Amino acid sequence: MSDSASNEQKPSQRVLKAVMGQEEALGPFSNLPGVWKNTGQFSGHGWNMIALPFPTGELDYRLLNNQYNETLTFQLVDKNVPNRGMNGDQEVETIDYVQQIEQIAAADFPDSGLAGGSGLAIHHEPGLWLYMKNHTTDDLNIARLSSIPHGDSLMALGQSAQSKTGFEIPKISGLPIGVDDNLEENPYLIPYLHFHKHLFENVFDPTQPNDLLNKAILPFFQQGKVANVTQLKVDSRLASGGVNNIPFVVRQANADQVEATLWIYELTEKHPNGEPKMLLQYSQIVMLDFFERRDGQGLIKWPHVSINTLEKQPTS
Repeated sequence: MSDSASNEQKPSQRVLKAVMGQEEALGPFSNLPGVWKNTGQFSGHGWNMIALPFPTGELDYRLLNNQYNETLTFQLVDKNVPNRGMNGDQEVETIDYVQQIEQIAAADFPDSGLAGGSGLAIHHEPGLWLYMKNHTTDDLNIARLSSIPHGDSLMALGQSAQSKTGFEIPKISGLPIGVDDNLEENPYLIPYLHFHKHLFENVFDPTQPNDLLNKAILPFFQQGKVANVTQLKVDSRLASGGVNNIPFVVRQANADQVEATLWIYELTEKHPNGEPKMLLQYSQIVMLDFFERRDGQGLIKWPHVSINTLEKQPTS
C-alpha cells in the first residue's frame, strides 16, 4: 500500500438512531433532541397572526389571531450523511422534527364566525434540520426542510451562531407591505388597528408581535440565569432556497417566502435528574401574496407571523 493511500481519510460511518438527549455531533443542534412544550409559566405562549382573503367582508380580507400550545419533538438523528462531490464529499448531520399545534383561543376581525374554539388542531409540520459540516456556500451552514398539509414545502438556508450574552430579538411589524402603513389613518388597516387598540386576549398586538418574546426572556437575563444561547436563522430567499405550493395556494394566497429564527437558551438551573433546564423561542414570518397593489407594482405582501416560547421536557 502506498503512503498516499494509507493517509487517505476514511469516510465517517453513517448512523441513523433515535436520540432524546444532548447529541454533540449535531453541532448547533446538539441541544434540540427531545420534546419541547408550552408548560408551566409558558403555557399559552404561542401566538399566531394571519391575514386571509374574505370575499364577504367590506375589506376583502380578515385578520385572524390564534393563541396556542405546541409540542415540538426532535428525535431521529441521521449522522454523517454523505453528499458525493468531485472535489470531496460534504458531510451533513440531520435531525427530524414534528410540530403539533393546538388552539387555545382565536378571534378575527371582521368577525367571520370561522375562527374556531379551544382544542382545535391548527398546525402539523414534519421536517428536517441540516447541519452542513464542510463544503458550505457563503457560510450557510444550516438548512431547514419542511412540509405542511396545506400543500406547501420549504427549503430555507442560513447560519448558526452562539453567544453567552444572547442575541437581539428584532422588532418586526405585522402590517402588510405595499399599502400605506399609517395605522391610524388608513381605513384599509382597520383590522390591525382593532387588535392594536384591543389586544387579542389582552396580550397580543399583531402590529408588533416579537415584543412578547422579549418580555418572556428578559427576566432570565436580568437574573443571570442564561448560560449559553444558540441562534438558528434561516431564510428561503438565500442561495437555492425556496417555497413550493400546490396550484390552489398559488392562485389564492401564495406563500412566497419564509424567514425564521430560533433561539435555544441553556439555563444555569438544572432538573432533578441533572439535565440543564432549557428554553426555545422562535419567530417566523411567512409572506403571503394576494390582492393587487394600487400602484400597480405587483401584489400586496401579508406577513403571517408565529412566535412561541417553549420549555424542554426532562428525559426522566
